[in-house]
Amino acid sequence: MMNSMTYKGYFARVEFDPRENIFVGRVLGVSDRISFHGDTVNELTDDFHQAVDHYLEDCAKTGRDPQKPASGKLMLRIRPEVHAAVGIAAAAAGKSINQWVDEVLARAAHA
Repeated sequence: MMNSMTYKGYFARVEFDPRENIFVGRVLGVSDRISFHGDTVNELTDDFHQAVDHYLEDCAKTGRDPQKPASGKLMLRIRPEVHAAVGIAAAAAGKSINQWVDEVLARAAHA
C-alpha cells in the first residue's frame, strides 16, 4: 500500500500518528515545509488541498515562483557498461534512451 497523495502536481507522504490518533502528511520535493493533517481520509485530503492552495497563494502574494517537485530533467551517473546496455535495450525497442528510460522508471516507480 502506498501512503501518498497528489494534488496540482505536488506529492505528499502520509503517515498515521498513533499518539495523536491523526493522519499527518508532508509535501515532498520542495524545500518549503508544507504539512497537513486530518482525523479522517476526507479531512486529510481537504487539508492537503488547502495547504497546497495556501502555498501557491502565498507565493503569488510575495512575488516568488512556487517550487515544483520535479523539472523533468534527471542527470544520472552510471557505469559505462550499464550505459551501453541501456543504449542497446532502447535501440532494440525502437526508442531513444530517454523514451526507454522514462518507461522503465515509470514502471518501477509505480510497482
